[in-house]
Amino acid sequence: MTLSDSVRAITAASGDGLIDWAAVTEAAKAAVDPGELSLSETARAGYARDVRDARTRVREVAGVDFDVPDTIEVQNRHHWIDANVATFERVMGTLEVSGLGLTGLARVLNTGSMSVALAFLANNVLGQYDPLLLAESPDEAHALYFVQPNIARVADELDVAEERFRRWIAFHEVTHAAEFGAAPWLPEHLEARMERSVDALGDGRLDRQSFRELDAAMTAVEGYAELLMDRAFDDEYEDLREKVEARRRGRGPVAQLLRRLLGLGMKRRQYERGKAFFEHVVEARDIETASAVWDRPENLPSDAELDAPETWLARID
Repeated sequence: MTLSDSVRAITAASGDGLIDWAAVTEAAKAAVDPGELSLSETARAGYARDVRDARTRVREVAGVDFDVPDTIEVQNRHHWIDANVATFERVMGTLEVSGLGLTGLARVLNTGSMSVALAFLANNVLGQYDPLLLAESPDEAHALYFVQPNIARVADELDVAEERFRRWIAFHEVTHAAEFGAAPWLPEHLEARMERSVDALGDGRLDRQSFRELDAAMTAVEGYAELLMDRAFDDEYEDLREKVEARRRGRGPVAQLLRRLLGLGMKRRQYERGKAFFEHVVEARDIETASAVWDRPENLPSDAELDAPETWLARID
């Protein structure tokens, strides 16, 4: 498949919804090389060992009871697209049934935008913890994905050992599994705010309160993961972080624009802001107090409390 196949799939977008998801899948795959996925037995055993070790260390450090997903997939880029088209379709489903009248051109543009976004992400995502938000059944299992071609390519670009880089990614994603395992209420909390935000967009307005609450929750998720990584990973990794950041800053203007449009700059801010919040909490108290954020929804910090953690500490005492 070629770029012309991708364009052809987009321009042929059809159906009744805002986005032709079948066309998105076809177009994104046509624009992205799936990458090499053949793994030696040693590499497969390495992935299993990394996830297992990460689970053990995170449990010890955080003192929270959780397990890793039953579904752990080492994927190529096309596999990742398949998994995430399903996620995006669920998230956008509320907006799609809102009865908006659309022209065929609008559908083509929406389909094209989503195809470009997924193709870009498929080329760059390294690992992903997927809590399967808005799944049809609450019994559907969460999942853990590793995009092997991207891990191998980026490790080579950064001139670091692939095994060490892979282990770093595994530990980071397992910290997210710990959060959702410790807070079984978290998916419903995030889903409610996502649905309200999407419903508001369908009505042509912006629900700022839902957005602030969603951003605050995701800042807590990202920040707590960073806190655990600092304490659970069994190796110094500041060099990895610095190399990854230098690589991000060195991207060309098109890639930088796409990162901004996809909100990846906001995610970086969530990492930094959330980590600063939890570092303050641990310094003032301990990691057990930081972990109390997952005891109940009311313990999540508000947007204001993220910048004033002492007010959060006073509230939960």
